[in-house]
Amino acid sequence: MKSLHLVVLAASIIGAQCATAQEFLIRGATVHTASAKGTLKNTDVLVRGGVIVAIGAEAAAPNATVIDAKGKELTPGLFGGVTDVGIEEIEGESQTVDSTLNQKSPAWEQQWRPELDVTAAFNPRSFVVPITRVEGVTWTVLAPSAEDSIIGGQGSAVTLDGRYDAALPGSRSLFVQMGSTGARVAGGTRAAEYMLLEQAIHEARNQNPITQGALLHAAGREALNRYLMGGRVVFQVDRASDIREVVSFAERAGIKPVILGGDEAWLVAKDLAKANVPVILDPLNDLPMDFDRLASTLENAARLQRAGVRIAFSSGDTPQARLVRQLAGNAVAHGLPWEAALAAITSTPAFCSWALMSADWAAARVLTRSWISGSEILASSMSRSKPSCGARRNSVRTPVDAMKVFDGTQSKSTAAPPMPSESMTVTCASRAAATRAAS
Repeated sequence: MKSLHLVVLAASIIGAQCATAQEFLIRGATVHTASAKGTLKNTDVLVRGGVIVAIGAEAAAPNATVIDAKGKELTPGLFGGVTDVGIEEIEGESQTVDSTLNQKSPAWEQQWRPELDVTAAFNPRSFVVPITRVEGVTWTVLAPSAEDSIIGGQGSAVTLDGRYDAALPGSRSLFVQMGSTGARVAGGTRAAEYMLLEQAIHEARNQNPITQGALLHAAGREALNRYLMGGRVVFQVDRASDIREVVSFAERAGIKPVILGGDEAWLVAKDLAKANVPVILDPLNDLPMDFDRLASTLENAARLQRAGVRIAFSSGDTPQARLVRQLAGNAVAHGLPWEAALAAITSTPAFCSWALMSADWAAARVLTRSWISGSEILASSMSRSKPSCGARRNSVRTPVDAMKVFDGTQSKSTAAPPMPSESMTVTCASRAAATRAAS
């Protein structure tokens, strides 16, 4: 029996203190690698100084602290998706919202600020952090936005262990809003999005004197130039024709695109696979909420995976980011293989080069203690509450129904992933993961 309900971080409350990183051996676990290695039964894992140094027969250390897993599940720490965790507390209270830039500029006086990086506003003591952690989420990607520009700015992947220096090295990305939403601030037409992007690229590459009507300041030119040399740019876009045009534009501009949203991505799956462009999607989107998403389907994830597209999951709902396993379970219920669903909330986001974490497999859950980067979060400071299911959409079922889909005792068409049981996680980088991410 495979059950995502065991993949849960026993979260620490705000103010939890971490013990010094140590050497410990997790013995006899059922290790879900979220990679080609699949699931390893009765396997030992050795962690030293926050790094997974050995798995299997080679995991021997006579002086290490031994944790007997007794066959319990050991999985990668979960990816919370693209969120505002730590940069937004209460959406309706402006003092707690640091995710959005609003210069109140009319379209004819736009000033783009790609140099904005919301990582600087991340608050690891935000009450949203431990709430997100409580169900196994150990890292997320911060997403900026702008009210009057299609370029929202930059954001990084951050670890949710409470540290102030939470940004993961090499994870910074530029965020761009396209489609009908971007068109509203670009002059009313999708064509203007590309016109303005071309102007910004011209300004960044040519470094002419800044004159009236320029889109970029000097710092903005410098920031954009870094992405024009092979940097990662996240395009929020849903319509199939827009996705195809974004991929073509990115190739011409020399940037590495990631599609965020992609409700109609399955229609251009072959193009995405050929260009090796990953898609971060919400597998619960199945309604034509607007004209950009007329072809939304619950089988989006499964169809993309079958075409060879790398997929990851994100609901875009910061307060509910911890429920990412429900996204995975519903994707399984609509045709996505179980292992692919686990990878979509663990290893695939890491392969998008957002984190050193979990590229091979990077986090584990066992017993009632918790470690992140090899440091133990004291059990006395851990929350053991279980949030209610709170079905977000009609396709999300009860915890009991959700458990049955992984037992094979219920039809795949009705189930969502189970709610958590009390357990623990370890988050640390494997040596192979660090090597791949560095390259």
